[in-house]
Amino acid sequence: MEGLIPVINKLQDVFNTVGSEAIQLPQIVVIGNQSSGKSSVIESLVGRDFLPRGTGVVTRRPTVLQLLHIRKDDRESRTQADGKVITAEEWAKFLHTKEKIYTDFDEVRQEIERETDRMSGTNKGIVSDPINIKIFSPRVVNLTLIDLPGMTKVPVGDQPPDIEIQIRDLCLSYISNPNSVILAVTAANTDFATSEALKLAREVDPDGRRTLAVITKLDLMDAGTDAMEVLCGRVIPVKLGIIGVVNRSQADINTKKDMADALKDEASFLQKKYPSIASRNGTQYLAKTLNRLLMHHIRDCLPELKTRINVLMAQFQSLLTSFGEPVDDKAQILLQIITKFASAYCSTIEGTSKNIETTELCGGARICYIFHETFGRTLENVDPLGGLSTRDVLTAIRNATGPRPSLFVPEISFELLVKRQVRRLEEPSLRCVELVHEEMQRIIQHCGTQQEMLRFPKLHERIVDVVTNLLRKRLPPTNSMVENLVAIELAYINTKHPDFTEAYLVHRSITDGGYGDTKASSSTQALTKNMVDRQADDHKIPVHELNGSSWKLTNLIRGKQLEAGVSADRLSEQGSSSQPSSGPNSAVPSPARSRKTPGINLLPEVPEQPVMKLSAREQRDCEVIERLIKSYFMIVRKNIQDSTPKAIMHFLVNFIKDNLQSELVSQLYKREEIETLLEESEHIAARRKEASEMLQALQRASHIISEIRETHLW
Repeated sequence: MEGLIPVINKLQDVFNTVGSEAIQLPQIVVIGNQSSGKSSVIESLVGRDFLPRGTGVVTRRPTVLQLLHIRKDDRESRTQADGKVITAEEWAKFLHTKEKIYTDFDEVRQEIERETDRMSGTNKGIVSDPINIKIFSPRVVNLTLIDLPGMTKVPVGDQPPDIEIQIRDLCLSYISNPNSVILAVTAANTDFATSEALKLAREVDPDGRRTLAVITKLDLMDAGTDAMEVLCGRVIPVKLGIIGVVNRSQADINTKKDMADALKDEASFLQKKYPSIASRNGTQYLAKTLNRLLMHHIRDCLPELKTRINVLMAQFQSLLTSFGEPVDDKAQILLQIITKFASAYCSTIEGTSKNIETTELCGGARICYIFHETFGRTLENVDPLGGLSTRDVLTAIRNATGPRPSLFVPEISFELLVKRQVRRLEEPSLRCVELVHEEMQRIIQHCGTQQEMLRFPKLHERIVDVVTNLLRKRLPPTNSMVENLVAIELAYINTKHPDFTEAYLVHRSITDGGYGDTKASSSTQALTKNMVDRQADDHKIPVHELNGSSWKLTNLIRGKQLEAGVSADRLSEQGSSSQPSSGPNSAVPSPARSRKTPGINLLPEVPEQPVMKLSAREQRDCEVIERLIKSYFMIVRKNIQDSTPKAIMHFLVNFIKDNLQSELVSQLYKREEIETLLEESEHIAARRKEASEMLQALQRASHIISEIRETHLW
C-alpha cells in the first residue's frame, strides 16, 4: 500500500511533462475562502515555510505540490540523472526549471512569487496555469496536494469584475475530477454553516465520499466559544471527518517561528482546549489521514486508470499512424500520393470508392443524375412549338410561295421553321456539359481530404491546379462536339427518316392524287375525308400518338378542298384580290373616290406583317406545318438526348479518367520540385510531435502501473 502514492507521483511527472489533462490522477485539492488558512495547512504538512504568505490575495495560481518521503540513507533516490548525489536533508524542484535543485526554501518561495508574477502580473491577477513543485523530505508523507486561489467576492487590483466566477470555475475544474479528494478548509472564527468550501464540495460530491473538512484558526475564536460541536460533526456531518488545526499567526510568520515549535504549541492548545478529541485533530493527524485517504482512493481508482491508459494508447497510436512517418524517400512518397489520388478520383467516378457518401450524391452517381434527370427533364420540358406563333408560321409559308400562290404547303417553310426550333436544343446541351464539368471539379475536393493532402498542402495545391487545368483544356472540345451534334441535325433535315417516312408518304400520295391519277385520287380523297373528320373532332393530338400511322394526320393536305372545288375558291380569292373592294370596310378606295389619283397609286400600301385574318385553307396549312415540326423536333430531341451524354463521357469524363495519372506524373514528378512539394504542414508536424510525446508518456505510465502487482492493491 505504501508504494501506491509514489506510483501516482511518477504518473504525475509523466503527464506534467506533456501537459496533458487526458488522465485524471488521484490527488488532494485544497479549497477555501481567501485567508482561511489553506497555505498554512499545506506548510504545516510539509514542515517548511516555503509558500508566499500575507493578507489579501496571495495564492494567484494553482500550485501542484508533490510530497515525496525520502530517507536520509536512501542513496538510490538521492542520485541524480547526471550521477551526482544530493546530500541535503530536504530539497525542492520546479517543473519549469527542469533539474535545478533548491535546498533553501526561501528561494523556493521567491521562485513561486517570480513565476506567479510572470504569468499573472504583479497586481493581484489570477491565472489557471499551475506551478508544479516537488518536495523531497524525510519528514513528509507521500501526498499530492493542489493549492488553489482562495474564493473571494469583490475584485481588487487588476482582477476582472467576474473574479468570483473565475475562481469558482477554476476550483470546480479541479474538484470535479472524480479521482480527487477534496480538502475543504474553513476558519473556526466564521460560521461553519456558511462555508463556501463545503458548499462547493457538495455540488460535485453530494454523497461526501471524497470530502474532508479542515477547521483552522481554532485559537482565534471568541472568548467563551469553542468548536466542539463542529469538530464532532453535530453541526454539519462530513463523511470523511472534520479535523481541527492551529496554524502559525501572521506575527509568528513575521518572526519566522520554527515549524517544530509551532507543532508543539498546537498540540498543547488541543490538549488544553479539546482534551477528549485532541488525538483526532492537529496537523500530524491530518497528514496521516490524508495519506491514508489518498492511498485507499488510489487503490479504488487504479484499475479504471489502467483501462483508461490502454484505451488512450490505442487512440494516440492510431492518430500517430494517420499523420504518417517522417519522409525518407520523397520521390517514392510523391509517386504513391499521386497514384493514390488518381485512383481515388477514378473510383469516385465509377462508384467503387471505399468512402462512399451517404448524405448526398457525388461523383459518377451525380453525373448520371445530371444526364438522365436534370438534362433529360430539361429537354422534355422544351416545347416543340415554343416561341413559334401562328403569325410566324403563316409568314414563313407566304414568304416561301414567292409571287405565285401555291397549291401545296411549300417544303422550304417547314425546313426553315424546324431548324429554328432545333437550335433551341443547343443551350440545354451546353449547360449539361457545364454541370458535368462542375461535378468533375467537385470530385477533386472530395478526394483531397485524404491525410496526405492535409499533410503536404503545397502538393495538394499543385494537384488541384493540374486537375483543374486538365478539365479546363477538355471543356472546349467537349462543347465543340455538343455544338456539332446540334449543327449536324441542322445541316440536313432528313424527311426520309424512318420515323418520319410514313407521314411523308401520306403527303406524297395526297399530292399525286390531286394531279390526275384517278384511282390514287379517289383513295386519297377517302383517306383524307376520314382524317379531316378526325381532325374536326380533336384538333390536339398527344405527343405519344405522334408515331406510326397516326403521323398521317400531321400531313393533312387539302384533299377535301380538291373535292369541293377549291380551285374555284382560289380563283375567286385571286379575282377578289386583284379588284378593289367596294365594301364599306375596304382598304382599297373605289373608282369613284380615286378618280383624281393616278393609276399607279391604286393599290394600298403593303404591310410589313401579314394581316392576321386566316382563311380556312391557311389555317389548315399552319396546322400541317406545326404538326410536321412537332414530329420532326421530337425525333431530333431524342437523338440529342442520347448523343450528348455519350459525347460528354467520351470527350470529358473518360478522357480525364484515362489520362489523369499520366498528367499528374508529367507535371509534378520533377526532381527540382520534389522538396518543395513535400514540405510538410507545420500544423501536421506539430500535432505529430504532440501525439508522439503523448504516446511515449502513456507507454511509460503503462509500464509504471504494470510494476504494481494486483496483490499489492489489497
